[in-house]
Amino acid sequence: MKILLDVKDDKAPYLVKLLKEMKFVKTTTISPAKALLLKEMKEAVNELNLVKSGKKKARKAENFLNEL
Repeated sequence: MKILLDVKDDKAPYLVKLLKEMKFVKTTTISPAKALLLKEMKEAVNELNLVKSGKKKARKAENFLNEL
């Protein structure tokens, strides 16, 4: 199982040290940019699921491209 944690910067070293002491836990530190990308991807998937379930209305691709 993979778990993504958001921890205050001043508490992170303590938590990382604690997790590394647990033999059954493998830790990987990611950059803030990668964390932001993962968060945005999760939000996009959630939004897509809302559209698929009919709880949210999709917008036309043409309108989206015009915003860019």
